[in-house]
Amino acid sequence: MDVTYPTIPYARERKSEDEMRADARAFLETIRLRRTVREFSSDPVPDDILALAIEAASLSPSGANMQPWKFVVVKDPAVKREIRIAAEKEEYASYNGRMTEEWLRALAPLLTDWHKEFLEIAPALIVVFKEDFGVDANGAHVTHYYVNESVGIACGFLLAALNAAGLATLTHTPSPMGFLRDILERPKNEKAFLLIPVGYPADECRVPDIGKKSLSDVMIVR
Repeated sequence: MDVTYPTIPYARERKSEDEMRADARAFLETIRLRRTVREFSSDPVPDDILALAIEAASLSPSGANMQPWKFVVVKDPAVKREIRIAAEKEEYASYNGRMTEEWLRALAPLLTDWHKEFLEIAPALIVVFKEDFGVDANGAHVTHYYVNESVGIACGFLLAALNAAGLATLTHTPSPMGFLRDILERPKNEKAFLLIPVGYPADECRVPDIGKKSLSDVMIVR
């Protein structure tokens, strides 16, 4: 039996080439300012700014439009403290045995170690969870497709939106991250994907002096 699904017009108007170049350059210049920050101010950030950035992330494309993500915003100092303690336990184990010497050498220029005080200092933590599968209103299993790819793209949208708003971020992936589901009381079909401290950089914030690959190193035209 054939099924017809509804469609709507694509409403976005075509820009002139000059407008396209201007907008592309403006975005590039904004994203050039993005840096991974580990020294945060404790100053609070507006809740509506976080909500706008998360809404932007929620508009990301996803496999079969299943939208397999949840964004948990953590501001409670007690919960942030609990997350820091659990994260540092895993990070200590990683830096003192789990990581290979090659991995540690690769991390050395980033000036990282197992101490994660930013998890308490940053005014907000956004914990991104991936839904390995969905659950419908009747409790039935709903298959999700390309979950990691979909959530990864959404995280990119989120980081770009936060950066555009003038906020600093850090992509933190303590491994394993099962403690986040327990602390935040998330259901079993969700797994922590990324932990993002968000806020303003500290007044004396410094970041590693590292660069990015040039366009010629990453773009191939055939």
